[in-house]
Amino acid sequence: PINSCDFRPARPFRIVTGSEDNTIGVFEGPPFKFKMTKQDHTRFVQAVRYSPSGHLFASAGFDGKVFIYDGTTSELVGEVGSPAHSGGVYGVAWKPDGKQLLTCSGDKSCKLWDVETRTLISEFPMGTTVDDQQVSCLWQGEHILSVSLSGFINYLDVNNPTKPLRIVKGHNKPITVLTLSDDRSTIYTGSHDGAVTNWNSGSGTNDRVGGVGHGNQINDIRASGDFVYTAGIDDSIKQISVEGNLYTGVDMKLACQPRGLDILKEGNTIVVGCVKDLTVLQDNRKVSTLPISYESSSVSINTETKDVAVGGDDSKLHIYTLNGTQLVPKVELEHLGPVTDCRYSPDNKLLVACDAHRKVVLYSVDEYKPAHNKEWGFHNARVNCVAFSPNSELVASGSLDTTIIIWFVNSPAKHTIIKNAHPQSQITGLVWLDNETLISTGQDCNTKVWNIENVA
Repeated sequence: PINSCDFRPARPFRIVTGSEDNTIGVFEGPPFKFKMTKQDHTRFVQAVRYSPSGHLFASAGFDGKVFIYDGTTSELVGEVGSPAHSGGVYGVAWKPDGKQLLTCSGDKSCKLWDVETRTLISEFPMGTTVDDQQVSCLWQGEHILSVSLSGFINYLDVNNPTKPLRIVKGHNKPITVLTLSDDRSTIYTGSHDGAVTNWNSGSGTNDRVGGVGHGNQINDIRASGDFVYTAGIDDSIKQISVEGNLYTGVDMKLACQPRGLDILKEGNTIVVGCVKDLTVLQDNRKVSTLPISYESSSVSINTETKDVAVGGDDSKLHIYTLNGTQLVPKVELEHLGPVTDCRYSPDNKLLVACDAHRKVVLYSVDEYKPAHNKEWGFHNARVNCVAFSPNSELVASGSLDTTIIIWFVNSPAKHTIIKNAHPQSQITGLVWLDNETLISTGQDCNTKVWNIENVA
C-alpha cells in the first residue's frame, strides 16, 4: 500500500509516492507515467513532501531516516541527521520559505532541521508515554503543529522547545456525552474511552479532566453547581470538581449499568436510569431503587412538578413522580419505537422525547398529551438526542442520519434541517449554549458550534 503521495507545485510536474515496499515512486507527466523508484529507505516509507517551491522533496520512513531529493531530477541530495530519529518518522513539514524542515517521530519527539546544511536546529521532546508518540505535523504560516498518538494537537514553540505554546486536548474516540456547566461557561464532552474534556464556551480553550475516571465508555453526564457527574459502563456514578478539573474520588456503585441520569439541585438528588432499575441517590448515597421491566435510556427531571421522565426500550416514555426519595409511577406514553432520549423544557411546561422510529414528540406537561397535532418525523433514521433552547421555544434533535433538525415550538409546522452536520457520523449529543447557539457532538470525535437563527 501507498502511505503518502505529493504533487510537485511547479513545472515540470511530478508526483512522488511513499510505499510499504520501502521505496519511493517517481512519476512524470502529465499524463503521469512511472519514471523510477528510489530505494534509500530500509523500512516502510511513511511520508513524502515537496518543498513549497518544488525545488526539493523530503521522504521519511520507519527506519528513522529522512532523505532530501532534487525536485526535478529526483536525485538524492543527502540524508538529514544520521539517522534523523531513533524511532519511525511519521511526518515531515516544510517551512513556507523552504529553508527548514520539521519531522515528527514515534520516538516521542519532533525535530527542526536546516535544509541546506541538513543539521539539527532544535528538538522538541513531547513526553515519555506511548500516547506521546508524534504521528503527524504541519507548518501553517507562523504556526508549527504536531499531533500526538493521544489525539492531542500541540502548538510548538521554537523559542522554548520543551514547552508547547498550547495543547488542544480533544477526543480521538467517538464522543458519547455532552453537557454544560450551570453558568454555561464550560462545555464538557466525554468519549468512548472514558476521557472527559472541558471546553471554554467563549474561547474554545480546553483541558482534559484529571484524576481516576471510569476508564471506559461514559453513558451520561450532567453538571450541578460545583460538580459534574458521569455515569459509566463500570456500573458507577463518579464526580468531577469543576474548579479542580479532576475526579474527586466520589464513586457511587450501582447494581447495574447506568444509561441516563438527571440531577435535582434541591436535596442534592440524582435519579439514575439503569438497565434493570431506577436508582435515587441523595448526597452521593443510594436512598431508593425501583425495579423496572424495561431498559431505560435517558432520564429528565421536571424541577417544578418533581415528575421524572424515563425513556424505555419497550417503546414507552415512563413518567414517575419523585415523592421524597421514592419514585411513584404516574403515566406511560406510547411511542412507535424504543425511546432514546427525553428532556423537560427549561420553563417546565413541555416535555420532548425522541425514538428509534425517527420521531420527535412534544408533550405538554399538564396532561401529558401531545402539545400540537403536527408530526415531527423528518429524520431518516433513529433519533439519538434532543435538547431545548433556554427560552423553551426551540427544540434541536440529532440523529443517526447525520442531520440536526431545529423544531419551532410556537410554529410546529416549521423546521430547519442541518444536513450532514457531522459528515458520515451520527449525532451523539446536543446542548444549547444560548437561544441562538447550539453545540453538537458526533461519532466523528468532533464538537461543533452552530449559529441558529429563529426564523419562526
